[in-house]
Amino acid sequence: MPNEEAEMQNRNARRSAFITGGSKGIGLAVAQALVREGYGVTITARHAGEVEEAARGLGEAALGIPCDVRDFEAVQEAVRKHTERFGGLDVLFANAGLGHFAPVQDLSVEQWRDVIDTNLTGVFYSVKACVDELTKTKGYIITLSSLAGKNPFAGGAAYNASKFGLNGLSEAMMLDVRPLGIKVTQIMPGSVATYFNGHTPDQDQDAWKIQPEDLAQIVVDLLQLPARTLPSRIEVRPAQPKRG
Repeated sequence: MPNEEAEMQNRNARRSAFITGGSKGIGLAVAQALVREGYGVTITARHAGEVEEAARGLGEAALGIPCDVRDFEAVQEAVRKHTERFGGLDVLFANAGLGHFAPVQDLSVEQWRDVIDTNLTGVFYSVKACVDELTKTKGYIITLSSLAGKNPFAGGAAYNASKFGLNGLSEAMMLDVRPLGIKVTQIMPGSVATYFNGHTPDQDQDAWKIQPEDLAQIVVDLLQLPARTLPSRIEVRPAQPKRG
């Protein structure tokens, strides 16, 4: 019994992070990095099998919860399970996102809603569900935006709108919660070697791209900065873009 109590106290004292879209790619890389840093981590994703398998790979420090960020009540319940497991919440990494790409005249209403509801409304829902716990710990919100949030391109109407909106949300939110002691940073990467939009990363063909572990290192570095310092927007590009 004393060992169980000590284990619970240790668990509740551990810093913890809630990561949406955490079953693969950037989200999983961030989860792996934070586990190595001693964090307890909850990862969420839409597909139960994928998120549960990813959580097993992260070990005992991780909890995997199937959750669609488009469903506010589901996000609330996932956050409740997180705080029940870890005793609090220190970091939200709002990463879940998707893209449908087509000229606006061909983009369906369903595709538009899917992108906006996931990439923009889903971040708002995640923040709304986490902000009370983050206020208690003077925690950190990190949103995963994109350089597409400032650089429109043909066929990107829904995706551009979602990321332009996310940038505005992140910047306004930073001003709202900064007095509460909560930090907000938006990370805006360019080309990343992930599974986004059906792509399968290739070690050779994607070697020039930003790697998920590179962005995970940025997250770790942000969390290690002095409390007085806040990089509110970070743009990240491949050092040597693909030519030809």
